[in-house]
Amino acid sequence: MEIGLLLLLWVSLSGAIFVFLFSSFTTRKLPPGPPAAPIIGNLLWLRRSLKIQNLESVLHHLRARYGPIVTLRIGSVPAIFITDGYLAHKALIEHGATFSDRPLPFPAVRHLSSNQHIISAAAYGPIWRLLRRNLISETLHPSRVRPFADGRRWAFDILADRLRAQSETDDGIVVPRDSFQFAMFSLLVLMCFGEKLDEKVIREIEISQRNFLLHASKLTFLPYLPAIAGYFFRKKLRTATELRRKQKEVFCPLIKSRKERKKEINPGSEMPICSYLDSLLEIQLPEDGGRLLNEDELVALCSEFLNAGTDTTSTSLQWIMAELVKNQAIQFKLWEEIKNREANSEDFEKMSYLRAVIMEGLRLHPPGHFVLPHSVTEDIKFEGYLIPKNAPINFSVTEMALDEKIWEEAAEFKPERFMEGGSAEKMDITGSREIKMMPFGAGRRICPGLGLAIFHLEYFVANLVKEFEWKNVEGEEIDLSEKLEFTVVMKNSLRARLVPRKKINSFRAGEV
Repeated sequence: MEIGLLLLLWVSLSGAIFVFLFSSFTTRKLPPGPPAAPIIGNLLWLRRSLKIQNLESVLHHLRARYGPIVTLRIGSVPAIFITDGYLAHKALIEHGATFSDRPLPFPAVRHLSSNQHIISAAAYGPIWRLLRRNLISETLHPSRVRPFADGRRWAFDILADRLRAQSETDDGIVVPRDSFQFAMFSLLVLMCFGEKLDEKVIREIEISQRNFLLHASKLTFLPYLPAIAGYFFRKKLRTATELRRKQKEVFCPLIKSRKERKKEINPGSEMPICSYLDSLLEIQLPEDGGRLLNEDELVALCSEFLNAGTDTTSTSLQWIMAELVKNQAIQFKLWEEIKNREANSEDFEKMSYLRAVIMEGLRLHPPGHFVLPHSVTEDIKFEGYLIPKNAPINFSVTEMALDEKIWEEAAEFKPERFMEGGSAEKMDITGSREIKMMPFGAGRRICPGLGLAIFHLEYFVANLVKEFEWKNVEGEEIDLSEKLEFTVVMKNSLRARLVPRKKINSFRAGEV
């Protein structure tokens, strides 16, 4: 065993040194970056600097030295980082087709995305177009979202009941993170599978989903260490495969049940509520003889839908509510806007301050500090540098959102900047005109759930502020420091004291 390991390392080292020496003559045009060692690249330097978990802090320093586009060798693979909105727009919008691919996944983990048959991992091509078009037209279109109004109220009632019960047992103090997560997940399960499932089943789905995703996130560095990754990560790969199998055991009965329900519907008729799964069951893959999606692909796509719509949105919800607790005047101004209105989709367009609060929350606290890595479909010369095919290209969301040249008092929570007359009036969050912030990415790979995420945030924030007054816990301050889990979350979860608005109104009415 030891001899085999030494031999593997020797071969890998020899090959890497040859590639390194040879490539020094052919990759001079890569964007600049710190010197790198063979095999490990900049890994040791990164760890000595500010730890790899704080990569955006490293990039901030590198930007001052090398400019807004830099190369870091994480292992043996050059990774490109773009930290400027102008360059991001030039890449993702002006050269959108070229920059819309994904890096090739490590072969040993390709099965975890069902051979890239999910939207986020699919190569830029017909499969990606088919799956994305289906999601947008059959699930995310407003006409498809509207019938879930009863489901949104159901999910909010779950949340409000949990918060109310928690506040009544602890002097009004709540720690809402888990309740936010569960309510959002319950709503997304309903949208995915078309059924209001009981808590036990929802918890089983949630546990299987989280266990798989948290473990899969530990495999992030596999593509950067191809020479030795397969050997050293074998145990982690086996665990990930086993967790996917357990996830299938939970998801497949739900898929089978939905198929049976569809058979009971009269030919030509639609299900009472058309779920995301219903649309997936109709997809045919033209490049594969027109076959239907198989079980593995259905599980992977449903998992992707739940993940994309739950963690990011519930994380953003906690950050926004934390800012409203910290900034009581902003919370009061928001309540003044919504107190006499129904917090539903028909009224949201009239609530400009609510939208400003959501936008500022997404700018200052994006749930991901980097969008998913892009790659180019072919070698391209960009800003005078070579961007090689299959090299991961990363866009720093926080570096753009905190750019003092664009945002006045960028570190402050100021929703007014998104109001009429503000510096970001009529901000185009899609980045089609310019990119000042990109919490959902930009260009052809922009998150297709952008509209739904903003809608859900508006719905939950409006109803939470209408239902409760959110106050500081006496003697405590809101801690806005961060930590990285699956998304970038609050290092110390929000603690707040809730006062039901009905009690406030009754008390004030009594005073009068």
